[in-house]
Amino acid sequence: MARGLRGVRYLVSDAHEGLRAARQACFSGVPWQRCQFHLMQNAMSYVPSEAMQEEVVADLRDLFAAPDCAEADRRLQCAVDKYADQAPKLADWMEANVPESLTVFCLPASHRVRMRTSNMLERLNRELKRRTRVVSIFPGEASLLRLASAVLMEVDEGWMSGRKYLTMDTN
Repeated sequence: MARGLRGVRYLVSDAHEGLRAARQACFSGVPWQRCQFHLMQNAMSYVPSEAMQEEVVADLRDLFAAPDCAEADRRLQCAVDKYADQAPKLADWMEANVPESLTVFCLPASHRVRMRTSNMLERLNRELKRRTRVVSIFPGEASLLRLASAVLMEVDEGWMSGRKYLTMDTN
């Protein structure tokens, strides 16, 4: 795996254009995983009927649950073929976008569940928002930074003291 700025070896995010540009500018060569949760949300805008949504979600989940990249690619092609006639825009979108969410298959199987989405970052952002919302008005930028820094240090201590999101054990 390539190493980027400061040893970054893997990135997970949604496909926001600003994040995409920053990733390409600062972390080119680092494997990027498009968040599978956000990808499924994006896919819904290409589903032509509400009745078809559950079927598309089930097909995407099945694809993401593949045992390896080759099988995921096969399942993607089956889904593209399946929707080519009844939902051609969805089929085209899937063919162009879903491969960005399969980078996780380059990781050990034990890491895939945790590293396929941006849930860890989303949870951290919710915690920051929850803690800063209580204060509502900060006297200055420095006070906001102190609170945010304290929250981030608390989260880091939790991660370092045993509450592990991801262990490096690959068994």
